[in-house]
Amino acid sequence: MEIHQFSDFSRLSTERLPSPCFVVDEVAVERNLRLLADVAEASGAKVLSALKAFSMWHFAPMVSRYLSGTCASGLHEALLGRQHYGGEVHVFGAAYSDADLAEILRIADHVVFNSCGQWQRAQPLVRAALAERPQLRFGLRINPEHSEGDVPIYDPCAPGSRLGIPLSQLDESMLEGISGLHFHTLCEQDFPPLARTLEAVEERFGHLLAGMDWVNFGGGHHITRPDYQRDDLVACIRDFADRHRVQVYLEPGEAVAIGTGVLVTTVLDTSWNQMNQAILDTSATCHMPDVLEMPYRPGVLGAGEPGELGHDYRLGGMTCLAGDVIGDYSFAEELMPGQRLVFQDMAHYTMVKTSTFNGIRLPSIAVWNSETDALEVVREFGFEDFEQRLS
Repeated sequence: MEIHQFSDFSRLSTERLPSPCFVVDEVAVERNLRLLADVAEASGAKVLSALKAFSMWHFAPMVSRYLSGTCASGLHEALLGRQHYGGEVHVFGAAYSDADLAEILRIADHVVFNSCGQWQRAQPLVRAALAERPQLRFGLRINPEHSEGDVPIYDPCAPGSRLGIPLSQLDESMLEGISGLHFHTLCEQDFPPLARTLEAVEERFGHLLAGMDWVNFGGGHHITRPDYQRDDLVACIRDFADRHRVQVYLEPGEAVAIGTGVLVTTVLDTSWNQMNQAILDTSATCHMPDVLEMPYRPGVLGAGEPGELGHDYRLGGMTCLAGDVIGDYSFAEELMPGQRLVFQDMAHYTMVKTSTFNGIRLPSIAVWNSETDALEVVREFGFEDFEQRLS
């Protein structure tokens, strides 16, 4: 995983913060949103914020000024989008319970189904919802069976994937009431993988596009990355929309928050076992699980590769999990208990995935303005947050 650290967090005085603490630069978030809005205006696409990656609703008013709405992976994200963000609310779920679907149909604008069977079984709920809200639109998630991901756990088109309908499983007799198609194949990628995916989509499902009003290109687009080919994306969307006469949607998640945040942590203890060890007041498994799931090694401000700066340490979390290891790093000086460390690019897929395993305290959340140096801690967590998750 690349590090996309656009803001200079070396200017942030970490002693002003509780620890551990996620810190998000509001200037950087707005910069990303402006880039996404520029793409939308130039291409005619509608851009949604994928709450599964970044649902810090403190920024909802800012997001709503630039984007067309939100996309959700289930009922609770949909409620968050409706209550805080405004705009359109799109929902895709691998499956829905009847109770959740009934509530989703009351608040969503687009609801996308993952199988023809569930779309068929949902018809009584769909008809009742349309009677109340005739503007409601429905789609199917398709699987173009074209893999672009390097990590199987994040590849929706991996063999045997449960996500999306392969052409062989699409019952075209069930398309009445379906106004759009949704596909999602990318993960932290630039434009060429999308171009190749679109070729696969048109090859397999192109015959259906004349009957559709919209096509959702899903997420995984690193549109706000400095080297992303935004002009190529704009031209591609315009061409696709013109040829098929459809409204194109994009639903980036990481692109909203990439390069905008850090995780500030404190060294609690140091020891030695075949190499120097440093135990932090944060945790890979609790606070940055993609380090273990991806896996990847996050950047640390001022640190280098092992052997580079003279003092090597293995950074680990404070849980009982033996594998709660963030990675090996080198530092110019020995680490000392009480010292602050800053993990880079920690806004996306962190706060949304934290847990209280071992009763570990959740990191506080702060907003920083990199232009004015204004700093506000907007949320702190304690025992009650752990207790209320249990019974």
